[in-house]
Amino acid sequence: MRYSIGDVAEEMNLPTSTLRYYDRKGLLPFVDRDSAGRRSFKDNDLNFLQVIECMKKCGMTITEIRHFIDLCMQGDVTLMDRYELLEKEAATVKEQIQTLQDQLDFLHYKMWYFKTAVEADTEDIHMVPSGDGRRVDPDIHEQYREALEKCHDLSELIEVERDKRK
Repeated sequence: MRYSIGDVAEEMNLPTSTLRYYDRKGLLPFVDRDSAGRRSFKDNDLNFLQVIECMKKCGMTITEIRHFIDLCMQGDVTLMDRYELLEKEAATVKEQIQTLQDQLDFLHYKMWYFKTAVEADTEDIHMVPSGDGRRVDPDIHEQYREALEKCHDLSELIEVERDKRK
């Protein structure tokens, strides 16, 4: 079956301008043109577009994506090259996920910190005297880890019950 650029844009939930941009950047060498010069997409072209969108969301550059598409266009002689490129990208995505998980973990810690302060009506519960006045207790992270180990549901640990404050 054949699809117009509008059909593909709707199917992929992309603006037609994005598809035209991809074409200008050399990402769509597989797309045919009809006698009037309009792009004519095939079913398999949608698979390529899914790959392009995945790679874009992973943070790959247009140049990197074009390199992958070029490898695909060369056929079976590049199967291992394509596999290795995807393997490398998967490792990069795993690192990104770990970075985001670390950030989320820190946000949960800070949410716990403020939840407990809200419940006590003061941040003083987390403070200790210091030479400069007061500072956050240096054992606060350990206190959080201990609370985290005892909790069965993270939301109970970090979410403030707003109804009590009203």
